[in-house]
This record gives sequence, structure tokens and C-alpha cells, in this order.
Amino acid sequence: MQIRNLYEPFEIEYVETSECPITGHKHNFFELVYIIDGTGVQCINKNKWTYGPEKLFLLMPQDCHSFEVERATRFFFIRFNDVYLKEQGKEWLRKLEFIFQNHNRLPGCILKNKADKPLVKSLVEALIREYVNQQPYQRELCQQIVNTLLTVVARNVSLASTELPKNTESKDQSILGYIHKNIYTPELLKTDEMAAQFNISPNYIGEYFKKLTGESLQQYIINYKLKLVETRLQYSDMRMNEIAFELSFTDESHLNRLFKKYKGLSPSEFRRQKTALTAG
Repeated sequence: MQIRNLYEPFEIEYVETSECPITGHKHNFFELVYIIDGTGVQCINKNKWTYGPEKLFLLMPQDCHSFEVERATRFFFIRFNDVYLKEQGKEWLRKLEFIFQNHNRLPGCILKNKADKPLVKSLVEALIREYVNQQPYQRELCQQIVNTLLTVVARNVSLASTELPKNTESKDQSILGYIHKNIYTPELLKTDEMAAQFNISPNYIGEYFKKLTGESLQQYIINYKLKLVETRLQYSDMRMNEIAFELSFTDESHLNRLFKKYKGLSPSEFRRQKTALTAG
């Protein structure tokens, strides 16, 4: 299978086709695919979804995908890699954590909030204008527009993952979304606070959570924090003590011990491995 590389931190591409030249491939970067017009089927990791105008798909590194074009289609691709993410800084990375950790819960088009669809359309149209006109400061403007677009995507993932559901199974997803949203505010993740939020007895919420997820509430919070540690080790230049402080570990040693216990290697070893893979 073909593997595509990105040689710049960030790029955009406009493609118009009535055939099916986009065969199955993987790549080592993030990609947003916006359908300007046309219809067909996109296959992502052997799962198929129909596409149409104003659909937006998110592809993560190592996703396998292809297109089956049914009606002449205009695609707009936005690609960026870990170098681009590191350039944006810690606060911007935090905005994207919902994307990194929750995007697979949202099959197909990433836009679940209908009110955001015209906004995304106007952002893509602005990108196309900049792409075509090639005026001064074109790259800087494109980068600002892309950052806005990615923030809209993060909001859609956040809204969908914290949406209050109508049945027991989806309430579990709502609790998970609440944890993800408030992971930087430990006081909101206390048992009494969460029980009040979801109208569940404080004495029962732990049992309820374990019944639905197979792990304890505290264990889930630890595992999620460690996923965020992985994200920061791979996509930022933050020092270990900065990560420990932001994610409310006792100190750097506490973070190192937990990470090695659950991941089998130290945070610094994990970062070196990911850096070597990217360089290769």
C-alpha cells in the first residue's frame, strides 16, 4: 500500500476529478478533506461512508483511506503534521485534544453542529481564494484560517462527546465527555461533583461507571491523563515538569512512575521513539 509523506509542516491542495484516481493509501500526517461538490464514497480503515457537498472528514496518521467518485467531485485537502502542531504552542494543542482522543467516536462527517456548516464553507472558500490568488502574506493568512477551522472541528467533537443523551448507554459517553472536558480541573472530577452533574447517587456512581466501562472511575481518569501525556510528548516540546504540573500529577517523579508502570517505558524513552519514527 502506498504511504504518502508531507515535506512541509502545512499544505493545502485543490483537486477536481470525475474519475477514481484516489486509491487506498496511508500517510504520516493529519488531513482534513472537504467536499466542495460532487458525490461518492470514502473508505476509511475498511469502513465506508457516502460523501456529498459540504462534508468534512478528518483523517489521522496511519488511517487507510480511498475514494470512489460517483459524480464529478471537487475536493479540498488541508494537511499538517506534528511540526506544525509544535509551532502553535501548548494552549492551541489543548484545544485539539478532543480531536486526538475522541474523533473515532464520530463516524463520517466530523461536522455535527449544523450551525457550523456555513462557517466552515466560508472558511474553505477563503482558503481557496488565498490559494488561487497567491498574494503577499498568503501563507500566514492561510495558517490563521486553518487554525480557526481546526478549532471549529474541536468544538464539534466536544459538543458531540458531552451531549446529554436519552438512554443509559449514551449517558456513559456523556460522562466520558465530561471527564475529557474537565481533565484540567480536578475538583470537577470528584465523586460528589460528578454525581450531582449526572443526577446519580455519590455512593453508586463508581459502581455505575465500572459496570458500563469495565474500569473504575479513577482508573479511567489516570488512563486518560496518560493518553494526554503521550499526545504532548509526541506533538509538543513541553518539558516533563510542565506536563506534570498541567495535568495535576504530584510532581515529575510521580508522572514518570505512573507512565512507566502503565506504558512499559519512561516518558523520555517514549518521546525518543516517536521522534525516531518521525525522522525515519
